[in-house]
Amino acid sequence: MYQILSYIKFILSSTNQHGVHSPFVYNFVTKCLYNRTKYDAYKALYTYRKKLKKSKTKIEVIDLGEGSKLLKTNQRRVSKMIRNSSSSFKNAKLLFKTTKYFNFKTILELGTSLGMGTYAMAIADTSSKIISIEGCPNTLGFTNSYLRQYNLKHLSFINGDFQSTIQKLNEDKFDCVFIDGHHNKKSTINYFESLLSKTHNNTVFVFDDIYWSKGMTEAWAYIKAHPSVSVTVDTFHLGYVFFRKEQAKEHFKIRV
Repeated sequence: MYQILSYIKFILSSTNQHGVHSPFVYNFVTKCLYNRTKYDAYKALYTYRKKLKKSKTKIEVIDLGEGSKLLKTNQRRVSKMIRNSSSSFKNAKLLFKTTKYFNFKTILELGTSLGMGTYAMAIADTSSKIISIEGCPNTLGFTNSYLRQYNLKHLSFINGDFQSTIQKLNEDKFDCVFIDGHHNKKSTINYFESLLSKTHNNTVFVFDDIYWSKGMTEAWAYIKAHPSVSVTVDTFHLGYVFFRKEQAKEHFKIRV
């Protein structure tokens, strides 16, 4: 119910490119979010998702975060997980377009899950370096072996809780950080603040499920107000955060 009411409010308060006056954000909306090119990669994403929907594999899931709203047992079928607890096909396409548009070379993902988002970013640019962290060893084991068949050598995986793993990362800076896991207010804010030292002027943070709960929406409000943040773009399911010092502080809600 919270998500339904939030979506109604979002529709009433959001706009399209015509409500955007910032050239940087206007270009991002029109050339990236509204890019209607039918990339061949979309067929690959569709096939990837379709195969997982047909999978009969069961995984013993260890939830370190808030868990799933729909899947209440720890023994979960991959076919149900891809429908309920993984990046949607629409979001995967957005991640693909975003990676391609900004030409990210170093990407950190918090929350591998079944690798739908990981795969989308990976095929957008095979010259990039992607590190994906997943808390559940069983989920990561399945996804790692599944993605191996695609020969994506620029992908690396780490099993561990996000907070302690972040502290051990050797990378100084990331072009993109995609946060899709541990959906609660305190943890989301902690990850955001822990990773601020690894940003540069053109780093983009992408948050999934910013209206997943009241707590997640409060975390999103906190991030928007943070002094290091200049611009945010809220597409309801995904929230984009920019740190560009040359931009005036503005927040946009864009229907995608």
